[in-house]
Amino acid sequence: MNKISRNAFKGLAAAAIATLALTGCSSTTAAPSLNYKACGVSDEGSWKDKSFNESVLDGLNKAKAKLGVKLNTAESKSPEDFVPNLQAMVDAKCDVIIAVGFNLVDAVNKAAEANPKMNFVTVDGWSNKATNLKPVTYSMNQSAYLAGYLAAGYSKTHVVGTYGGMKIPAVTDYMDGFYYGAKAFEKASGTATKVLGWDAVKKTGDFMGDFVPNSGVSKTIAANQVKGGADVIMPVAGDQFGAVSAAIKEAKVDGVMIGVDKDIAKTSPQYADMVLTSVEKRMTNAVYDIVKQYSAKGAPAFDGTAYVGTLKNGGTDLSPFGTFDSKVSADLKTALAKLKTGIMDGSINPLQ
Repeated sequence: MNKISRNAFKGLAAAAIATLALTGCSSTTAAPSLNYKACGVSDEGSWKDKSFNESVLDGLNKAKAKLGVKLNTAESKSPEDFVPNLQAMVDAKCDVIIAVGFNLVDAVNKAAEANPKMNFVTVDGWSNKATNLKPVTYSMNQSAYLAGYLAAGYSKTHVVGTYGGMKIPAVTDYMDGFYYGAKAFEKASGTATKVLGWDAVKKTGDFMGDFVPNSGVSKTIAANQVKGGADVIMPVAGDQFGAVSAAIKEAKVDGVMIGVDKDIAKTSPQYADMVLTSVEKRMTNAVYDIVKQYSAKGAPAFDGTAYVGTLKNGGTDLSPFGTFDSKVSADLKTALAKLKTGIMDGSINPLQ
């Protein structure tokens, strides 16, 4: 083989190797791609609220990464943004439009009725019988009942507290479960337990009036509950854990918090040493499952059948106790396990 032939051979070999290398890379790193656009419109509080908005965004991002769907999102700064943001998703010709939060329920129902050939999902809302609008709801009273029982069993003062962002069903459902769970511990143990911030019978309690993260109003409510003796507090208002932790620390009491929506000890590790557990609303799973179902090849026709998250289907549950695991007694853990089983089999009603 002459010099020219050898050089040509080397060139061909190098090209072949390069081609194989590129082929290998593409086969291992190429992301899937689907001609399906999943869209989301947030409630107030931003997509990075470490709460329900972010949970939905996590589900959309998971769908993009695992399924290859396209995404389009709009962030609402105020209620005035709801209608135009939904319209922007309609104009973008989304295959499914997910409206996050109870506050968007009226706007998304109107959008669904005005666009019967498009598909919508309302998280924490309901449908006015539009077949192209799927509600995603949760029986948060179930896991919150466990949290209330845990809070009462863990409390040294036998006073626990909770408060909400706004007095709406998506919020008070947590508070109802928390109240009845604490009262269940009172009945089981014979230890009088006071619940500050919510009376599930009278339907009265403490509310901020909005979901502004770590606001002065939030901190004032938390501080008043601490002053009233509460050493376990569950705020149901998005990210209020900075406000609650500050109120506890400034009062110099041995208090803890219970998170909501996500595992706050993980999403906000700066509070992990004060988070007893979290009442998880696993919206990420629901959003991903819905997008996966309807973006698949040969997918069924979209329908308005509601998704309801429960303890039984894993839509909601308590987070691990983390740094508090050794501080929760074996007896209390056993009681919680029995209560969970009872709620799942229907022998225990978390709303009484």
